[in-house]
Amino acid sequence: MHTDQTHVGVVGLGYVGLPLALAMHDAGYDVVGVDVDAEKVETLRSGESTVEDVTDDEIAKAVDAGITFTAEYEQLAGADGVSICVPTPLRKTDTPDLSYVLDAAERLAPVVSDGCTVVLESTVYPGATEEAVAEVLAENGATIGDDLFLAFSPERIDPGNEEYGPTDIPKVLGGVTDECGNRAEALYAPVFDEVIRVDSSTEAELVKLLENTFRAVNIGLINELAQIADELDVDIWNAIEAAETKPFGFMPFYPGPGLGGHCIPIDPFYLSWKADQHGVDTRFIDLADTVNREMPQHVVDRVVHQLNDHGTALSNADVLVLGAAYKPNVSDVRESPALDIITELEEWQATVDYHDPHVPELTVGEQTYKSVPLTDDRLQSADCVVIVTDHSEIDIDRIVEESALVFDARNATSHRDDDHVVRL
Repeated sequence: MHTDQTHVGVVGLGYVGLPLALAMHDAGYDVVGVDVDAEKVETLRSGESTVEDVTDDEIAKAVDAGITFTAEYEQLAGADGVSICVPTPLRKTDTPDLSYVLDAAERLAPVVSDGCTVVLESTVYPGATEEAVAEVLAENGATIGDDLFLAFSPERIDPGNEEYGPTDIPKVLGGVTDECGNRAEALYAPVFDEVIRVDSSTEAELVKLLENTFRAVNIGLINELAQIADELDVDIWNAIEAAETKPFGFMPFYPGPGLGGHCIPIDPFYLSWKADQHGVDTRFIDLADTVNREMPQHVVDRVVHQLNDHGTALSNADVLVLGAAYKPNVSDVRESPALDIITELEEWQATVDYHDPHVPELTVGEQTYKSVPLTDDRLQSADCVVIVTDHSEIDIDRIVEESALVFDARNATSHRDDDHVVRL
């Protein structure tokens, strides 16, 4: 196994690439981090972090110890290994957008030397590493598996998770060829506590999509059951808690106001798009997506009914949305259900404010909101407080005490008997 790789690069210094660059640096590699955002690069060079899960102190120490941050791909010349960690969003047509990946590969192709190992970490459809990335990297005459080595290793970063750091999570990888896999495994073995080798890059790509599609489908199921439970006047949270006591055959999933973030709402489309190319219907995936997309509307419908019960029409109501990020204790609002909920509330002509300690400003459609202070006066003036994200800095007890009506879409007020608190 090839083990003499010492000079490595990481392309894309976001929530995946920056922690990876630091982990590789800590493992003893000479690391060059590349990002096309020159402003981000200058911030990192000054010793300041651009990612919530990475502290300024960690960046400053790494810079002092010799890590390089640059916007120039040319500094990857001579690299033994390069990891690509760039975004892979969906197009407006819900089809995969590999433009960032292909741009990175095109920039790398004339720079990387013979013998370099390239590992793609960005989520892609099954077969993309071998079909698309390999083709671009080989444009200068390199032979994948002989001159250049290519593998896929799905990122498993969970922003805000303090229990599992980047290197604690087993690292799955698969090469385009066996030797590609060998080289990638040698590159990552010093960095991660455990490397899980699979048979091919396509298999590794499917692992990532399996993980997040599994979650999306099961969340869709529990969201549908939450709507049924509401019609039956049953507390879905109590039902889940009771079902969880079964020591086998049940895994709890929890309802919420909708799916958000960079993975679960998006990754299943990479799988369904590829399946469609092969004439395979993805009925479970499509149905789960439909149910999950309906949840913001379900939340607003419930708010309408609760306000009516309190003698207030939503069109005349003052609503405070608690939480704009897609999950607790992060600033990431990508695909956040709060955006859809605020849009729906505005369409009902409600007066809407939001509070989120991690999101000082939020753009919804053409309107920009600023997070309002969570004062007693603001809580008391709201006709309804809608809990979309429960950040740890937020005092739920105070919200319950000061508010006339609380609609909890995240179970933050579990096991409260207050008659003005309603859970999803």
